[in-house]
Amino acid sequence: MASILDSVNQRTQMVGQNRLELLLFKLAGKQRFGINVFKVREVLPCPKLTAMPHRNRLVRGVAHIRGQAISIIDLSMATGGPEITDIQNRFIIIAEYNRTVQGFLVGGVDRIININWEEILPPPKGTGRDAYLTAVTEIDKELVEIIDVERILADITPVNTDISEEVANQPINVAKENLTILITDDSAVARGQIKRALQSLEIPMEIKKNGKEALDWLKEKAQEVDGDVHPHVPVLVSDVEMPVMDGYTLTAEIKADPKLAGVHVILHTSLSGVFNQAMVKKVGADDFIAKFHPDELATAVKKWLNAEADVNIE
Repeated sequence: MASILDSVNQRTQMVGQNRLELLLFKLAGKQRFGINVFKVREVLPCPKLTAMPHRNRLVRGVAHIRGQAISIIDLSMATGGPEITDIQNRFIIIAEYNRTVQGFLVGGVDRIININWEEILPPPKGTGRDAYLTAVTEIDKELVEIIDVERILADITPVNTDISEEVANQPINVAKENLTILITDDSAVARGQIKRALQSLEIPMEIKKNGKEALDWLKEKAQEVDGDVHPHVPVLVSDVEMPVMDGYTLTAEIKADPKLAGVHVILHTSLSGVFNQAMVKKVGADDFIAKFHPDELATAVKKWLNAEADVNIE
């Protein structure tokens, strides 16, 4: 099953074109789910798991893979479903999120599909599971659900969103009046984490759920101010993976519009690696930060706010 990912490294050209590839899988029933291929290291038959004392009930055990001990999370239980049974005949998806490696126990793995982000939509409300979803799409006339992994990881290991006293005391050398920091992320958990990490800056934040919402808001702001937006919205903190329009495409659209191009874009994502650094340069983003470290995020935002002060002095 690991061979299903053999050609991942040859597919990076699609990113930045508002496209992605999803690895489709099932949990304890017929419903299909998806995960971005670029977060997946490998897919393996479930190995023998070692039980750990006092572990979270969602963690079925620890697997020792290539010299590394990896916690294996039952993705069905984590989304409110039943426990996955007969695990010796199931699979684990080894993935990297937010600077850590996890294994997700799944019932079965289907295939990889290539899709446009415009075909990925926000989850419908009132489904009961929508709290654990970031998006949905339709494949073969069936609904495919994309799980909010950041929500699941936060449930198991809550993230500290407090910034240190040292970072909090770093000065902001720009007048805060009439400024807005724009934030866009499809994960409700991530949006909350970012907001709490930046609240000490005492600058209003505008929160959006995907790249298109953020771009539309910026264009409306440009019309409102009748010109350059960045004196009013100096910084955008954007996720990369989002329905409708991803962060790479959002960045490219901003940098191509003279009225928006001055906005400093910080790509803030659970994706990591050299590949993403290359994409940052390609689309013209100003910064790239792997989730989630509140001090790094707050420091980057302050850096670009103070860059505005330096320009004004010159």
